[in-house]
Amino acid sequence: METLHTANMESAIGPLFLAASAHGLVALEFDARLPGQQSIRPNPRGLRKEKEKEQKGFQFEDSPRPLQPYVIELEEYFAGKRREFTFPLDLRGTDFQLACWRALLAIPYGETRTYADIARAVGNPNAFRAVGMANNRNPIAIVVPCHRVIASNGTLCGYGGGLDLKRKLLELEGALSGTLAA
Repeated sequence: METLHTANMESAIGPLFLAASAHGLVALEFDARLPGQQSIRPNPRGLRKEKEKEQKGFQFEDSPRPLQPYVIELEEYFAGKRREFTFPLDLRGTDFQLACWRALLAIPYGETRTYADIARAVGNPNAFRAVGMANNRNPIAIVVPCHRVIASNGTLCGYGGGLDLKRKLLELEGALSGTLAA
């Protein structure tokens, strides 16, 4: 059974849940998510009972100290003082999901890409819907910046934390243009 260290933090966009393995950040989740949104937590509100602390081969240990480096960088991001994260990630998914998530990590701060752009980046130009599903399964919000992916017509679409949250993150990064701001 693998132990994941967990912590909750307050942020400019609301409460966040973090989980890390010995190898890096495994999950960064919003407290409020859309119905059906995937979560690593047994109880998405973090109100788990002792018997719920184990799920999917994980044992959760509430341990804010090991997560402090992650919290510090996230606080710097929300304060507008950080554009890139330097802590390690422990991404877990299918080969296709991992390829999509790596393509998301390549999107520079303050810029956006379309689902079609990401599909081309992973070598499968017709897979824009599959890219959308990989984004939906992204376990590390904000750091793996699926909020930087927009529709081909330039509008905001699909985000696990909701479109208002996506808009706030893009505004923070200065990525909203005339089309996106509407």
